[in-house]
Amino acid sequence: MSIETVRFGPDAPAPLALAGTALFLDLDGTLAPIAARPQDVVPDPRRTSLLERLSGRLDGRLAVISGRSLEDIDRILEACVRPVAAVHGLVRRRGDGALEETSPHPGLIEAGAAFRGMAAADPRLLVEDKGRSIALHYRQAPDVAWAARLTAERLAAETGLWRQDGAMVAELRTPGPSKGDSVRAFLGEPPFLGARPVFVGDDFTDEDGFAAVGPLGGFGVLVGPARPTSAQFRLRNVDDALGWLEAALCPD
Repeated sequence: MSIETVRFGPDAPAPLALAGTALFLDLDGTLAPIAARPQDVVPDPRRTSLLERLSGRLDGRLAVISGRSLEDIDRILEACVRPVAAVHGLVRRRGDGALEETSPHPGLIEAGAAFRGMAAADPRLLVEDKGRSIALHYRQAPDVAWAARLTAERLAAETGLWRQDGAMVAELRTPGPSKGDSVRAFLGEPPFLGARPVFVGDDFTDEDGFAAVGPLGGFGVLVGPARPTSAQFRLRNVDDALGWLEAALCPD
């Protein structure tokens, strides 16, 4: 495959130059298609090989920044990436393997009980407990979106948890570092120090990441349909995102 054989949309970024770049990648909707249930996303040889090769060419300047738990990220990516920010930045594993974790907020107990009560009444709903956040997925029940978000808003006001808006999910998280904070933290330590940051993501939860890289000389790439965003460029879907990353590995 050569860069010339890859076709992207009109607002796609130029071919990615790896020299001096630090790459920050979301997972769901960016490296993997969105699934009806979080557990339906499984390891993929193409994705694992791509990340391993990119990390090697970048001398380790590649991090995955996702709303998933650290354990789930390692499951899906077959632990091929060491630097990871999980649960939207509340858990961060540095390049040297050291962990930084924010303690769970006590309000998660009340929020989890409320979300599980809703799921018990409607089997189309799915509750995901990430330890430091609790999420109510309603992808299979879009008609209850309003009720789910209203419940999350009420619980946030009552408990002090932060409401984390996402695609077809109502999530409440422990207050603490964001995806943008994670980007800045990685860039302050080896091997990311001094590199130009590029953040690729799809969701509203990635806006903090997009906003973080611009002032640092980098750029954001939105994956998916056009919408108001802080990203400077856009790729149409996961396949385009993977293709764009693969093209960076091709010789000139």
